Formats: sequence, structure tokens, C-alpha cells
Amino acid sequence: MSINQSYAVFGLGLYGTALAKELVRSGAEVLGVDIDESIVNSAIADIPFCKCADVTDAEVIRQLGIANIDVVVITMATDLEASVLATMLCKEVGVKKVIVKCADEISRRILSKVGADQVVIPENEAGTRMAKNLLSDGFVDILEVSRDVSMVEMDVRPEWVGKNLLELDLRKKYGINVVAIIDDKTVITNIDPSRPFTQSMKLIVIANVSKISKLK
Repeated sequence: MSINQSYAVFGLGLYGTALAKELVRSGAEVLGVDIDESIVNSAIADIPFCKCADVTDAEVIRQLGIANIDVVVITMATDLEASVLATMLCKEVGVKKVIVKCADEISRRILSKVGADQVVIPENEAGTRMAKNLLSDGFVDILEVSRDVSMVEMDVRPEWVGKNLLELDLRKKYGINVVAIIDDKTVITNIDPSRPFTQSMKLIVIANVSKISKLK
């Protein structure tokens, strides 16, 4: 990821919000968009450039200035029609990279044919992620944000157990940004930095691939 690139995130659910917030924290220019006004109102404190809009409308895409965005991430996996239309419109206006989350293999084929540069199917990739987890000391790729940056799920390292984010200062020491914690199958995005880590927790982090490799 480069902070010199601009990003748009279509769909501010759990995943889209976490991604957009971390990009903002990293200093990148980010536009968050959702059709639900209440979701936008909740997210705007963390995502300053946040709009309530229908990204399946060509005129809306023009008004939002999407043609000037380098990377668009479409996270509306449960709405194939909206994802297809948004993908087509983004490519039509010249977006360099469009990443789309979808629900199944048929959706992946359709989205690839209409121009998506990368399609992510969380359910279908579960086996692949498990294999990666077994072979990579507890790291599981979730999404490649760019050639150099990924969002990954990782185990809490033994030396981190009993310590919290304030004590560990992972961003300064390791260059990784924790965007969520999975604790007993519950995904927590509003993280209490004083909460101690336990061995059973999983961390969702965004980091440069080279930083992740060093942790391995």
C-alpha cells in the first residue's frame, strides 16, 4: 500500500469499515461509501470522507470523482447485482484496480468477466487459508490490498500474552496495524488498547508484506 495512492471502499460493513479506517490511519486518502445513511453517520468520525450514495448509478460515480481513484474495494458480497454494476462503472471511468468480495464461484466468474482485477471468495478460500496457516506459523491471508500490503489473520505470539496494545506498541516495533481482534468467535473492531491479549485470541492486521515476513 502506498499513501500516495487514493482508495475508495464501497460498502461499510464490518470488513469495509475496518479496511477504510486502517487506510485512513495509515495516512492514505480514502473515500468510504454506503447506501445506508445510518451506517455512514456512524463511520464518518473515523472515515472523514464518507458518503451516502448508490454506487450502481453512473451519475453518482461521476459526481464522487471515482475516475480519480487508484484502488476501489467493493465489499457488497451479498448483492451480486450491485457488485457487478459498481465494478463495471469503476472500470468504465478508468479505475486502475478494482478488488471485489463475492459469495461464490459463479459470482467470481461473472465479476472477473465484467472487469474486476481481483475477486475474493472468503468461503471458497477457507481451505487455502487453512493450508497457508499450517505452513506459515499462524498467518492467514485475508486480502491483498496492494502488491506490498496485505490484511492477514494472525495468532497472538506467546511473548504478547498478558500484554496489551499500549505496552506492545506493535505499530512502532513491528510496523503492523491491528484493526480487529477475534475472541471466542466474536470480532471486535472497537478495540480497548488496555485489554490484555490471551493465547486464544486472533488478530486481524494490515501490514507491509515484508513486515509480516519478519514476524514469521
